[in-house]
Amino acid sequence: MADKIKLLVALLLVVAGVVGFYALQESAAVLRLLSVLLGVLLAVGVFWTTASGKQFFGFTKESVAEAKRVVWPTKKETMQTTGVVILFAVVMALFLWGVDAILLSLVNLMMGRSD
Repeated sequence: MADKIKLLVALLLVVAGVVGFYALQESAAVLRLLSVLLGVLLAVGVFWTTASGKQFFGFTKESVAEAKRVVWPTKKETMQTTGVVILFAVVMALFLWGVDAILLSLVNLMMGRSD
């Protein structure tokens, strides 16, 4: 139950930041932006204390660690793979154009139309 209240408070903090943005229309843009940022940062702080917040931040921490373990392709490998994909797309487009032209000719022949 306490987590639900904390989540509601976090949502209300974000709403308060947005309301502050519009309430400060006559103020400098920096103050308006700070209003939203403060609301969001406070909401994140409250969300962090909930069970689902801890689970979410644990997941993001694990995701960053996993992304660091990924072996990224070199520039050469990336260029080669991109070339293969583009070549395949061109070949497939030409193949489908040829099949379409043949089928169109066959349909025209069967219907007695001349090209």
